[in-house]
Amino acid sequence: MPRRTEFHIYATRHLRRTDQQKARNWNYNREVISKAVDQELLPGARNAVRVCLNIQPHERVTVITDHECEDIAASLVHEIEEVGAPYKLFVLEDVATRPLTGLPSAIAADMEHSQVSIFAVHVQTNELGSRMEMTDIVNRRRMRHAHMVNINRQIMLEGMRADYRRVDRLSQKVIDIVSVARQIRATTPAGSNFVATLDPRYRWLKTSGLISPDKWGNLPGGEVFTTPGEVNGTFVIDGVVGDYLCERFGSLETTPLTVRIKGNRLTEAFSDNQELEEAFWKYTHTDENSDRVGEFAIGTNIELTHVIGHILQDEKFPGIHIAFGNPYGAHTGADWYSATHIDVVGTRFDIWVDDQPIMRDGRFLITA
Repeated sequence: MPRRTEFHIYATRHLRRTDQQKARNWNYNREVISKAVDQELLPGARNAVRVCLNIQPHERVTVITDHECEDIAASLVHEIEEVGAPYKLFVLEDVATRPLTGLPSAIAADMEHSQVSIFAVHVQTNELGSRMEMTDIVNRRRMRHAHMVNINRQIMLEGMRADYRRVDRLSQKVIDIVSVARQIRATTPAGSNFVATLDPRYRWLKTSGLISPDKWGNLPGGEVFTTPGEVNGTFVIDGVVGDYLCERFGSLETTPLTVRIKGNRLTEAFSDNQELEEAFWKYTHTDENSDRVGEFAIGTNIELTHVIGHILQDEKFPGIHIAFGNPYGAHTGADWYSATHIDVVGTRFDIWVDDQPIMRDGRFLITA
């Protein structure tokens, strides 16, 4: 593994070089990155750069990382340089104080000149606003953006090695079915039993891992989602909860959180883990729409075999996850807003789209 100081020195020097100097020192920089990169991370990084983002030599890339994720950033930069694309690398601690209160101006300015961006950062509490500022730029400029929030080594070795063309084929079949449906019903052995009524005004989106200008995507990828018209019922969260609560509580397999939803609003939340229950309730009551279901999603990454206790990967696990808060209205067409967004993941779903079964005990009845 590379020492942190070795990569950090490289990143700082790279930020301060002029374009002319970068061109002069191109071969030297490639040598530094080759020595620093963890070779086991390269297959996942190659998948991100060449398959998911499909970066071309003429495209400019903004790469954003932090000290926690700099080994992963090194592998991504290695692959960008192999493609031959120009890029600029930012280490957050070099340009701002953490936790971020907003997107650093230097990063915002650089993104105005890039076609592609990558965010590989271990986020801190209350930094969601800065990420929303970043994705506002992505949406406005129709950039291809890889959102790798809290990416870690395990995910690089597992989810980022998926066959995303296969995942995309399944995702397309799922979205073809759900986009014309009126409702989706789901149950699980743990006790989930709910119905989502769909609103034809709201678009379904596919984020299969193959990222386009139409919608930035999380990596690992593998989901289709919309804003629901209304959700009613019980959702037993025996997978994970999202945002910064995920790192705090991890896998909920042994201490699930049960939520009840009525008229698309959270009405109850209870768990044997009182700390989890209280933290989740507080998060979902931050603003007037923090308790409102803003996202209804079906995970489609059939290359994943188990929940690992990490929302970035686990929300792509085959099954259903929903999110309370921001509905990503710029994409779905929803006309309301929340400053928060927290995903919740269950496992072992049976799913019916109208009257058509598409999943049984967590396994798709559709082939890729």
